[in-house]
Amino acid sequence: MNLVIVESPTKAKMLDKFLGKGYKVLSSKGHVRDLPKSKISIDIEHDFTPVYEEMEKAKETIAILRKQAKEADSLFLATDPDREGEAIAWHLVQILDLDKAKSVKRKAKNYKRVSFHEITKEAVEEAFKNPREVDLLLVDAQQARRILDRLVGYKLSPLLWKKIRRGLSAGRVQSVTVRFIVEREREIEKFGKEIYFAFKATFSPKKGDNFDSYLEKVDDKNLEIKNTIQLFSDKYQYTSGFIKTADEANALLSDLTGAKYVVSLVKKDEQKRYPYPPFTTSSLQQEASLRLSLSPKNAMRLAQKLYENGFITYMRTDSINLAPQAVDKMRNFIVNKFGKSYLPDQGIFYKTKSKNAQEAHEAIRPTDFSALEDQVSRIKNDLGPGEGRLFDLIFRRAVSSQMLPAIYNRTDVEINATGKSGKNYLFKASGRKLKFDGFLKIYRPNGDTEVELPELSEGEQLNCVSLISEEKQTTPPPRYNEASLIKELEKNGIGRPSTYAPILTTIQDRFYAEKKEGRLYPTAVGIAVNDFLVGKFEEVVGIPFTAAMESDLDDIASGEKKWVPVLREFYKPFEKDLVKAEKSDRVPVAVEKTGEKCPKCGADLIIRTGRFGRFISCSAFPDCDYKASIKETIGMKCPDCKTGDIVIKRTKRRRAFYGCSRYPDCKWASWKKPKSDEAEKPEDQASAGTDPAEG
Repeated sequence: MNLVIVESPTKAKMLDKFLGKGYKVLSSKGHVRDLPKSKISIDIEHDFTPVYEEMEKAKETIAILRKQAKEADSLFLATDPDREGEAIAWHLVQILDLDKAKSVKRKAKNYKRVSFHEITKEAVEEAFKNPREVDLLLVDAQQARRILDRLVGYKLSPLLWKKIRRGLSAGRVQSVTVRFIVEREREIEKFGKEIYFAFKATFSPKKGDNFDSYLEKVDDKNLEIKNTIQLFSDKYQYTSGFIKTADEANALLSDLTGAKYVVSLVKKDEQKRYPYPPFTTSSLQQEASLRLSLSPKNAMRLAQKLYENGFITYMRTDSINLAPQAVDKMRNFIVNKFGKSYLPDQGIFYKTKSKNAQEAHEAIRPTDFSALEDQVSRIKNDLGPGEGRLFDLIFRRAVSSQMLPAIYNRTDVEINATGKSGKNYLFKASGRKLKFDGFLKIYRPNGDTEVELPELSEGEQLNCVSLISEEKQTTPPPRYNEASLIKELEKNGIGRPSTYAPILTTIQDRFYAEKKEGRLYPTAVGIAVNDFLVGKFEEVVGIPFTAAMESDLDDIASGEKKWVPVLREFYKPFEKDLVKAEKSDRVPVAVEKTGEKCPKCGADLIIRTGRFGRFISCSAFPDCDYKASIKETIGMKCPDCKTGDIVIKRTKRRRAFYGCSRYPDCKWASWKKPKSDEAEKPEDQASAGTDPAEG
């Protein structure tokens, strides 16, 4: 009997179906050994040796695996094709004593590692034809990451308990991620907002519809000014203008009263829009957030189910590489579905720009390129609607990557006018019309719009229907949402595909950051923790160090570096910083006063952040134990009962939604913030009679 061990019960069922008789497929149900949580479990003095223990929840599974391993003729470790999967395979070797099999003459003396990037019959059979040894370099890289994260977490977290408050935690990537959010908040606070004016003219041509145009220049001087400032992780460009007051704006409008507007330039050309590469983990999480309103955690949960059921390739990848066989299948689908006019002369193979990308992996793509509608219907029935929607997105993105670019007919127009003062004014307008839809036939990016201009000729005089000034304000850098934060982390080489989702979940669960209307805000606790760590461990929570450490881990995986010297190089200065930090003073967490007095003792009431979120507390705590929940309103009445106030509530998983203050008498609820001037769309509302907190 051939024993095959995977880490997932669903994956075990799929392999059992493909391998058939002679094979027995069992699941380890995830990790079987780990560093115990009760202690640091790293022997720092002896080359950072980890002290692993069998996980309590895995002991029953381990007993079954040991029994089956003794009875097997050969054993195959078929865990996931990444460092985490390689580490699970290695731990199984240790726990089942497979390396000692020969000396004790066990039947399971022949064991091999098999890996595949998609769970299909062809891929699985090919992997079993070409087994290999466990890759100890990948194991070293995973182990180094695990030890490094344990050292940072278990050394810094107790320090935070002493210097700030109990229950706090720090992490190597987690703390840098919080810093991004805190730094952005301060960049917004520091940003000096300025008023400026833009000018929009509506013109009527001899033929065709009216169109809008914006003033671009006054006497060859650009009306808008492009400004660039340095941020924590990047540069930010924003627009301001040299017309800064209403008086200046009115003077300009007056100067153009009665002016003649003449078309001075009409430029026409073709504009190509090229398809995007197939998804990586981070780009899938970003697009799923923007298009499907999925958190990174939920996107990965759905993708995991799609992978384990054989619908997509492995979902943790930073590569945009595609297998030639997959490209051929996509090209066949395109020809059969859309015709040869949508197909390039040859397949498109994308090159991953990231230094750390693992090219041996593939991008995320479907495993089957038969009819999309049939597959989506099947997935929705077998797995669920969320999985169906995500598969639809993955399918469209992958297939579109092999299609011709879209082509637009673009028109740029310049319009000149001379004011009463003799000043020259230049207006510009641009339009485009889709000529060939190309990849847009199956995948249309967000924000893709067409603005068509009428047919104009140079020298044509236009009638100015209206000319207005628009007061604008310089825009500070935007707060991160989950999608843009993942993009920023990836761009700076921080974290790996497997870490983005859990890190974003952790920082919100710990209340270091909170999400409001899709944007991430730092909490008072998050700011206090960040400032302490930046003050005492600036290098550890800095971008260069964190990115360099990721690079070192990749070098360990490739065999260019040994893991013990890498950890030693990190730990020596880190240990010195720990000693200094122990001598520092406690750090107060900023509190927000409510302006009200405690009904029990008369002291000020303040807002605190606890394990379950923000609440009202007495400032005299622990001498006074008064506390109350916070009712956050948005200043609107319930659109259903017209009596209650709309309040912000949270589900058990901390997702914000809007509900009526009269619940349960009124069950109105919505995921989206209602607008006072328009009726809410039915799809934005929760199911009738259902409270999102319970659904």
